[in-house]
Amino acid sequence: MMVDPFEVRMRFTSQLQHLNASITSSQKAAHYALKYRDMDEDLHSCILEQLERNNMNNRANIMYFVEQFCEMATKEDHAPYVRMIQRDILRIVDAVAPPDGSGAANVKHVRRVLNGLQTKEILSAETIAEIDAGLKERETHPAHLDLEADEAADGDAKGKSGTPRGSRGNVRVDKRQIEQRIEEDRERNKRLRESMWTVSGDDGDEQGRFWDETSDIGEDDFIASNEELMERRQMVLAK
Repeated sequence: MMVDPFEVRMRFTSQLQHLNASITSSQKAAHYALKYRDMDEDLHSCILEQLERNNMNNRANIMYFVEQFCEMATKEDHAPYVRMIQRDILRIVDAVAPPDGSGAANVKHVRRVLNGLQTKEILSAETIAEIDAGLKERETHPAHLDLEADEAADGDAKGKSGTPRGSRGNVRVDKRQIEQRIEEDRERNKRLRESMWTVSGDDGDEQGRFWDETSDIGEDDFIASNEELMERRQMVLAK
């Protein structure tokens, strides 16, 4: 039976748009893309398009999907998908954590995925180091630092110019997106903790190392504090 390429593309696009923090959603989308591997270039273009068109939460979810996708493509011995991700990794990172600072809250997620891709030997240490150098500037971009400013003592969210504080750089996040991000980050952190604890071993130092890594992830102060601040600002501006 002939398959309609347009329908395949639309279904894959829908799966990317509805990705969440669960591994199941990423695996489902990856299985679909591998099922129609004869359309690999077209489906890869769907990934890039959705990264550049959707909100920052969805972009972060697609970033995690990329790691899962590369791992599954490698196991199923379909190198073209992996090579295309390797070729476009800079474009992918720029979409998830743009240079303008609007995706600064995604920087931590990008680093996690990049480290995972390096561990799986999909990206080289040199490539990771080059990308990370650029990410350091993005998480301290003025547009992001505006969001970290303390609330005015009188609760007034407007500056002298009448422009709402935190709006510079167009860093505005919908309340529903904030709530979604908080919930998805909790789910990812929970899963990371569980995966760390499932690693057994008699070496106390090794177990201690896993605990140290997990504790750092569990705090997630950077993301949580900024999302809470953005939510407060949205509530103030809505009054």
